[in-house]
Amino acid sequence: MTPNKEDYLKAIYKLGGMETLVNNKQIADTLQIAPASVTEMLGKLKREGLIHYEAYKGSRLTSEGIGAAISLVRGHRLWEVFLMRHLGYSWSEAHEDAELLEHITPPRLIARLDQFLNHPAYCPHGSAIPRSDGQVDCMPLQPLNLLFVGEASRIRRVTEEKGLLDYLQGLGVTIGASVRIVEAGAHEGPLTLDLDGKRVQISYKAACQIYVDETARL
Repeated sequence: MTPNKEDYLKAIYKLGGMETLVNNKQIADTLQIAPASVTEMLGKLKREGLIHYEAYKGSRLTSEGIGAAISLVRGHRLWEVFLMRHLGYSWSEAHEDAELLEHITPPRLIARLDQFLNHPAYCPHGSAIPRSDGQVDCMPLQPLNLLFVGEASRIRRVTEEKGLLDYLQGLGVTIGASVRIVEAGAHEGPLTLDLDGKRVQISYKAACQIYVDETARL
């Protein structure tokens, strides 16, 4: 299977395509490609038995497609753990090189890597690593921007996007850090945070891509 096809399967998986239909626009936006190209590729994946595709409705992974997607995501996130834990990679470097390694890693190596790393549950960016049976640990999360001023929570996941990862790492954002909203600028202005006891200002757009524990509200 080509890396291009694998990217489609991974995108459908991340968009919820194990259980529900994912529409073409969602896939095009995720992969940042033209809708016409998406339609053409989905036809190929359907013929190969990797997806169920309904025109004007969307796509859902078949059991074979699910297996391939889980292997890709699992390999990607395990490589991220390895690269940061043992080779000193940054957030964005680990993501970039894991994107390459996921396409050439056989199942045997994925299993050995998982064992070597002592079966981590999450990648360095906070995304859950699927187990070999496809099961995934889930935590109820919400975007940081939804916290009220004065509310506190803990950072659990960030969106894997190179520019964002470099920006957040430069500010000292880490998975597991405690965070409290100190001030919120008007009209989606920047947020001032107390981040593990340090004052940090962050853009509203970035805050939308940081996920924290859901807070209990009365």
